[in-house]
Amino acid sequence: MVRNLSAFALLCIFATGPVCADAAGGPIKVEVVKTDSGYQLLRGGKPYAVRGVGMSRDHIEALVASGGNSIRNWTTADEPQNIRQLLDKAHANGVTVMLCLPMQAERWGFDYDNADDVSAQLEAFREVVLEYRNHPALLAWIIGNELNHGYTNPRVYDAVNDVAEMIDELDPYHPTTTTVAAFRAPVVEEILARAPALDFISFQAYGELFVLPERVAASGFEHPFMVTEWGAIGYWEVEKTRWGAPIEGTSSQKADVFRRAYANILEPLEGPLLGSYAFYWGQKQERTPTWFGLLTETGEETEAVDVLHYIWNGSWPDNQSPRVKGLELDGRVPQASVTLRPGQRVDAVIDAYDPDGDALSFRWELKPESDATQVGGDFETSIANIEGFIDEQAGAAAGLTAPGPGAYRLFVYVYDGHGHAAHANFPFLVAGDDR
Repeated sequence: MVRNLSAFALLCIFATGPVCADAAGGPIKVEVVKTDSGYQLLRGGKPYAVRGVGMSRDHIEALVASGGNSIRNWTTADEPQNIRQLLDKAHANGVTVMLCLPMQAERWGFDYDNADDVSAQLEAFREVVLEYRNHPALLAWIIGNELNHGYTNPRVYDAVNDVAEMIDELDPYHPTTTTVAAFRAPVVEEILARAPALDFISFQAYGELFVLPERVAASGFEHPFMVTEWGAIGYWEVEKTRWGAPIEGTSSQKADVFRRAYANILEPLEGPLLGSYAFYWGQKQERTPTWFGLLTETGEETEAVDVLHYIWNGSWPDNQSPRVKGLELDGRVPQASVTLRPGQRVDAVIDAYDPDGDALSFRWELKPESDATQVGGDFETSIANIEGFIDEQAGAAAGLTAPGPGAYRLFVYVYDGHGHAAHANFPFLVAGDDR
C-alpha cells in the first residue's frame, strides 16, 4: 500500500484538453513513507501536515485566511467550477488539491461486469490524468467516492486497481486512494485484496468517526489512511421525531462535534492517519440546506469555521460567529415531536448571542419536510420556502400559523453583520382535525 521511496457516454463528463506540463511549474512529488510511529505524507521531500476541507467551488482565499492548506473535490468534470482554474487558484494561494476521478457507482446503474463500459471509463480517466498530472497544486488522486454505498459487485475494486495502476504508470509523483463510507472490515478486506496498487485507503465518517479507532484496531488494519470527510453528525445517525423527521443540531451543537471529533479522535490517530478533510466548505441541500455546509447559502461562515480556525492556528478568529443556545416552538423543543392543527398559531423563539457583542439580525423560513431518499451525498433538489405563514417577526421571535396537514420544518438564521451566521431548525407536523 505504500510506494517504494527510491464507446460509452461517460466519456463526455470528463475534463479534456492539451497534454502538457502546467505553466505554473512542474509537479511536486508526494509520497507516503513509513516511520517509527506509523506513516507520514511527504511533499517535495518534506513532511506535509494536511489542514483540509472538502470544497467544490472556489472559497480558497477564505480557507487560507482560516489557516487551511488543502482541499479535496468530488469530480474532475468542470462542474461546478473549471478544474484547471481551481488548481491554478489553489496553487497561487499555497493550497494543495486531492482530485477525485468520478468513478461510476453501482447504485447509479453502472455494471462492473460490462467490460466495454469499464474499459471506456478507464480510458476517460487516462486523459484526465494526462491533463492534470503535472500541476504543482496536485496532492493525490482519489479514485471514486464511496463506491461501497449500496454495492453488490466487488469487481468495482478490480476497476479501482486498474485505474491506480494506470496512474502509477503515467504519474509517479502523486499517490492514489479510494474513499469508503465509514469503516466496514469486509469492505476494507475486499479493497486490500483487489486493489493493492492503491497507496492508502480513505474513510469518510460522521457520527461513526467516534468509533473509528476501535473499529480499526478490532480489524487489525495497520495501513496508512486518511479521513476525507468528517463533520456534523449525519441525518441517518440522529434522533428522529415520531413521524421520522431527523432532528438537526444547531450550528453551535455542530461546532462542538467538530471540536470533539478533532481533539478526541483525529489528533490522537496521527501516525497511521495521513491527514483529514472536514466536510463541507460550501453549502448544499442534503435533507436540509444547513445540515453539512460550513457556510450558509449566502456565504456566511458558521461557528464550525471558528473551530477549524482554532484547530489550525491555536487561536480563535478576531471576530467569531453567533452562538445558538436553543430553539423552541410553542414552548417546546424539537425532541417533543410537536404536532399542530391547521391554522393553529404558535410562537417560535431562538436563544442566540454573539461572543463579540455584535448586533444580531434574524431571518425565518418555512419549508416542507424533505422527502429525499438519496444516499452518499447524491444530488438533492433545493426545497422552496412556503410564504405567508410567518408573521410578527421581532428579531429572535416570530409567530407561526400552521399550514395544511403535512410535515414541515421551520428555519432561523442569525447574522452578526461581519460575514458570520448561526442557524437552527425545528421539524413539526400539522395533522388534520380527524387526527
